[in-house]
Amino acid sequence: MEKKTQEGKKGPSHREVPPAVLLVLSMALMNAVLYLCLDRFFISSPQSTSDPSHCPFGYFRMGPMKNCSPWLSCEELRTEVRQLKRVGEGAVKRVFLSEWKERKVALSRLTNLEMKDDFLHGLQMLKSLQSKHVVTLLGYCEDDNTILTEYHPLGSLSHLEETLNLSKYQHVNTWQHRLQLAMDYVGVIDYLHNSPLGTLVMCDSNDLPKTLSQYLLTSNFSIVVNDLDALPLVNHSSRTFVKCGHRELHGDFVAPEQLWPYGEDLPFHDDLMPPYDEKIDIWRIPDVSSFLLGHVEGSDMVRFHLFDIHKACKSKTPAERPTAQDVLDAYRKVLGLLQDSVVTQTREML
Repeated sequence: MEKKTQEGKKGPSHREVPPAVLLVLSMALMNAVLYLCLDRFFISSPQSTSDPSHCPFGYFRMGPMKNCSPWLSCEELRTEVRQLKRVGEGAVKRVFLSEWKERKVALSRLTNLEMKDDFLHGLQMLKSLQSKHVVTLLGYCEDDNTILTEYHPLGSLSHLEETLNLSKYQHVNTWQHRLQLAMDYVGVIDYLHNSPLGTLVMCDSNDLPKTLSQYLLTSNFSIVVNDLDALPLVNHSSRTFVKCGHRELHGDFVAPEQLWPYGEDLPFHDDLMPPYDEKIDIWRIPDVSSFLLGHVEGSDMVRFHLFDIHKACKSKTPAERPTAQDVLDAYRKVLGLLQDSVVTQTREML
């Protein structure tokens, strides 16, 4: 009898939680985790203005390299770089996919000696403007007319659509990533307009395909400028302005001040053509950005919010156009606004 009484007093060691309560608690926990992760998922952390591969002048670092190396010399380019195949050609240079210490690199060779001044100007710009906005210079040899730079396998912005249409890149084919590309592009323009050398103008950009060919898409889906052969300097203090080439320009892509202003009665003559300033780059921004935004879900909403700043970019009066920094600020504001809207809508669904 005593044994029976003791067994009866033991009972269960803990109470069982009803399954319905467990289900509710699990759903609440999942919602809490989703809620906390939304900001990280939808809102990109601000990009650092410093270049993660920054090295002292005359040095470079790329990819997995831990230390900065000096720019390669003529001797090193001749003996250590193995040319593989041609991957591009322009009026000034041919570009070859090459190999250096088992790394893929891009070797540029002067096309013809008549373009040597442009080639050397591009080299000088590469040397002086090394930053996160510009392709990494690895070495050069003026005696051989060669320049070695980092190789970006995704190629120029001209191939953006076919790249993003590949199944492995579908996860970045969104309005958020595309708007970030547009911000990268405007960031390059802003850097050139406020460069260490002064206000530089992207002159060799008289149509959309040519403009896109001057920028490379990196493996982490950012943009760097690659072609710096035509970067004249504007100096407002000394009233030094530029003219992009010596031929008459046509079309809507170029700014109005780049068009012949005297009508058909007076034939074009370069000496009579008035010069202009960096605001020609601002005129092109809406066209380039529209290409970069593409036609994915949400891109038309982005265009709607960018309408006012793009309208200002297309002002017929150059002085009334915003600066590249103004445009960049507007883009960042729109990105933040739309991301906040996505986060809010998603949270309301939880």
